[in-house]
Amino acid sequence: MKVETLILKNLLLTEEYPRKVLPFIKQEYFEDKTDQVLFDITHKYFVKYSAVPSVEALTIEVGKISTLSDDQFKQITQTLESFDKETTELDWLIDTTEKWCQDRAIYLALMESIKIADGNDQKKSPDAIPSILSDALGVSFDNHIGHDYIDDYEERYDSYHRVETKVPFDLDFFNKITKGGLPSKTLNIALAGTGVGKSLFMCHVASSVLLQGRNVLYITMEMAEEKIAERIDANLLNVDIQTLAQLPKVMFENKITALSQKTQGKLIVKEYPTASAHAGHFRALLNDLALKKSFRPEIIFVDYLNICTSQRFRNASVNSYTMVKSIAEELRGLAVEFNVPIVSATQTTRSGYGSSDVDLTDTSESFGLPATADLMFALISTEELEEQNQIMVKQLKNRYYDPTLNKRFVVGIDRAKMRLYNVEQEAQNNIMDSGQVQLNQDTVKVLTNASKNKFNDFTF
Repeated sequence: MKVETLILKNLLLTEEYPRKVLPFIKQEYFEDKTDQVLFDITHKYFVKYSAVPSVEALTIEVGKISTLSDDQFKQITQTLESFDKETTELDWLIDTTEKWCQDRAIYLALMESIKIADGNDQKKSPDAIPSILSDALGVSFDNHIGHDYIDDYEERYDSYHRVETKVPFDLDFFNKITKGGLPSKTLNIALAGTGVGKSLFMCHVASSVLLQGRNVLYITMEMAEEKIAERIDANLLNVDIQTLAQLPKVMFENKITALSQKTQGKLIVKEYPTASAHAGHFRALLNDLALKKSFRPEIIFVDYLNICTSQRFRNASVNSYTMVKSIAEELRGLAVEFNVPIVSATQTTRSGYGSSDVDLTDTSESFGLPATADLMFALISTEELEEQNQIMVKQLKNRYYDPTLNKRFVVGIDRAKMRLYNVEQEAQNNIMDSGQVQLNQDTVKVLTNASKNKFNDFTF
């Protein structure tokens, strides 16, 4: 029995199956004209009466369609008569239906894209092809219809005692303010001026997550793939970035081999041209990586948010507030869809650049971004901090933790090796509540904790 026939038959047997799948099946997925007609009538009947139609009711409704030929009417009635009353195991049937919908969506998208590319579609330009393909690749069933407060109390109670899956940091204070790391389905934003350390922060965290044995996807639109990989090399191989090119090839290979033995994770770096990619492109990439490499990231880095484009407004002229907020919402939606945390960054305004204190009002282009983010923090660098090899972090918004606790803290920074590291508590004690840093040359010393030396375990 064809999948199409199996679907049409089971739409008439129980109400549970059509309730779960009808929102996702499209008439055009059916190849045969008569199957399209039968599905359309069944769908409309179910929507109108909230019940499955009988064979007799369908036969009458089909008879009302004047555009059908006698042969088509006969074929539909024969199909209806062939349906038996034997139900199919529901979970398997839903999975099979979802796979069929995905296959048909991709096929139809490819056919439409070829038509556009050949110039046979006067209404759409080739610019529409990436969106068409990404929409097709994103087809999936979502049968969750919400939480019933009264009936689902047990599930809710269990959730209070369930250990949440998180991606931890190797930086103590970041783990404190996130209560153990970044949860899935979240958008986390670093705010900083040009050259302060947005990309350095993301490269460091990506490196540390890789060492945990987790899969990492790093999307770059500011720098080339090779430049991001170079920064990660400096971090993971414990080599100054300026001297990487001087390493003999044998030594470089030995370091990479030793690193590969330390982790089972993979790190993929993907470059897109500035302002050319949106969440739809990232979704297509994720599906492509899963299909071709069996690669599913446990965290995604987007470097950086402001130079993405919006899937919703890519062809429209909108103000920066709407555009940036839309990009943030789409990225957070992607995090929810793929059940991962997403880490990105944004620029400060001119007034925020070089300042010893940064606030939400210093967010460049859109105040709508903080409204969407789950965690937002500023990276602050001053001459005094740089002299101490430190960078200050200030919480701006935090859905995981009270942002008034540990509102400001410092981490050590090694720009040559593209690393961040913990510092002694003594350095933290010098952070004033005003957000200014009181520096005492005799007492404020940047001392590394275990995290600074974590790479020294490698023997090359």
